[in-house]
Amino acid sequence: MVEIERKFLVKGDAYKKEASTKIRIVQGFLNTHPNRTVRVRLKGDLGFITVKGISNESGTSRFEWEKEINAKEADALLRLCEKTTIEKNRYEIPVGDYIFEVDEFLGANAGLVIAEIELQDENAVFERPEWLGKEVTGELKYYNSVLSKQPYKSW
Repeated sequence: MVEIERKFLVKGDAYKKEASTKIRIVQGFLNTHPNRTVRVRLKGDLGFITVKGISNESGTSRFEWEKEINAKEADALLRLCEKTTIEKNRYEIPVGDYIFEVDEFLGANAGLVIAEIELQDENAVFERPEWLGKEVTGELKYYNSVLSKQPYKSW
C-alpha cells in the first residue's frame, strides 16, 4: 500500500501519438488535510475512493489505499466533495517496461500537462521519452489536491 511515483511536466503534445488509451477523469476531494487526502474519482464508467498519506521527504512515495466503487456511488460522493473538482484527460503511454500516465488538465487547470510514472523502487531506472520535461516530484503545487484549491490558471 505504498505508492512510488515520479512526476514531470510535459513538453509539446507528441505523447498523444504514442498513447495506447485516453480516458476522461473527474475527481474531487472529501478531505485535503496536508497529512491525508481522501479522493473520489470517476474514471470513465468506474468509480474509486482513495486515501493518500503524507509523502516522504523526496516526494516519491506515500501510503495509498484505493477501492473501486460503482459510478453511481462515485457520482453521489462527488457532490459531497470540497468546492472545486479536477477534470482531465488521461493518456497511457507504454515506454520500455513502464507506462506513463499523462494528465492533460481541463477547466481552471487547462494548459497544465503532467506525466506520472509508478515505480517498484525509488531508484528504478526508466527510459525518458523526448516529451518528458522538468521533474516536479514532491512539488506540492502539482498535487491534484492543491490544484483543486489553487488552480494552474491562478498562478
